[in-house]
Amino acid sequence: MRKIKKGDDVIILAGRSKGKRGKVLRIVEHGQKAFVEGVNLVKKHVKPNPDKQIKGGITERESPIAIANVAIYNPITKRGDRVGFKVLESGKKVRYFKSTNELVEI
Repeated sequence: MRKIKKGDDVIILAGRSKGKRGKVLRIVEHGQKAFVEGVNLVKKHVKPNPDKQIKGGITERESPIAIANVAIYNPITKRGDRVGFKVLESGKKVRYFKSTNELVEI
């Protein structure tokens, strides 16, 4: 189980997008990098491809950011927080916020 998953609301801790919040779109490179919605945007030059109906030009897209520079957003404290794991009585492994001991709900 990963501490940060696809769909989590996260806050950026370092880099030019520091302080921004966004939703994790996907995790790549063995869990070391994440694509976050609206964060770490770069301009990409795209060649036209008439076969695939792709127009040429300059597009803006998300670039991956290191997981170490991302923290899961805690709505109670309104800050980034660390995540731990607990095993419930039912035997299910769940994530929880370390500062408030509240469960992380998706």
